[in-house]
Amino acid sequence: MKIFVDTAKLNEIEEACSWGVVDGVTTNPSLIKKAVDALKEKGKKVEMVEYIEEICRTVGKGKPVSLEVISLKTEEMIKEGLLLYEKFNPVADNVAIKIPICTYQPEATQSHYEGLKAISKLSSQGIPVNVTLIMAPEQAILAAKAGASYASPFAGRVDDLIRKKLGISSNKEEYFNFKLLARIIQAKLNKHLDSSLNQQISTLYQAEQITLDLEMANDQGISSGVELVKQIAQIYQIYRIKTEIIAASLRNAQQVREAAQAGTDISTIPFKVIEQMLEHPKTMEGIKLFSADVVPEYRQIFAK
Repeated sequence: MKIFVDTAKLNEIEEACSWGVVDGVTTNPSLIKKAVDALKEKGKKVEMVEYIEEICRTVGKGKPVSLEVISLKTEEMIKEGLLLYEKFNPVADNVAIKIPICTYQPEATQSHYEGLKAISKLSSQGIPVNVTLIMAPEQAILAAKAGASYASPFAGRVDDLIRKKLGISSNKEEYFNFKLLARIIQAKLNKHLDSSLNQQISTLYQAEQITLDLEMANDQGISSGVELVKQIAQIYQIYRIKTEIIAASLRNAQQVREAAQAGTDISTIPFKVIEQMLEHPKTMEGIKLFSADVVPEYRQIFAK
């Protein structure tokens, strides 16, 4: 599995790249805002073109840097995608253009298909496209059909949605134990069925409370963000689709592990979560023990 660092902060990118484990970087307007705001708080002026060029150089040739368009109409997204690619790709030959899978909003005038058409057009010109805001396997199918190089399912946001539906209040960075949730739902279902065995199957199948319990515990058949990644990986494998999956919106180290087990090609991970992946109490205990046990004779080897 490849690791992309999900940040626009140059200091985080430089540090993560120095570890020798980073295969690329993903940015978006929100991440760029955080990076710019942090610099402004320190009284630093940001020249955006130079800043993005430095990101591309730092990551290096052959390691993708995803840059996102800001418009929601097809022609504007194509124009912006071409501008970003032509301006920044020559720096290190590593730019991918981020396009949302669907830009539809009921109160706006754009259709469902603005993003899809932009993906198709840019991809047909040989420009790598990273399709963002994927929340369902069917969206990932369309992204691949349109020629996307990358499909980014937002695992963490799917977990957020399911927790909200269930009224589970927790920090979004906390691990979402979807396996425990499945057992709870199954226990509730079994209890309801045990008390209703004398009813007709058709009646039970359409029972409102059963339906509500089951629907609340998933999003259109997806039980978690990891399950979303897994289903996309299965579909892509069946049809030998070459589009690479980027598991995005990962919130903690355990979710990164489960995304890898689910078959993602890439995980894009916040800087602090990559740090979490290194941590374990027994590792820290071992380091303390080993350091304390260094005998003078062994230490002397390194003093010469």
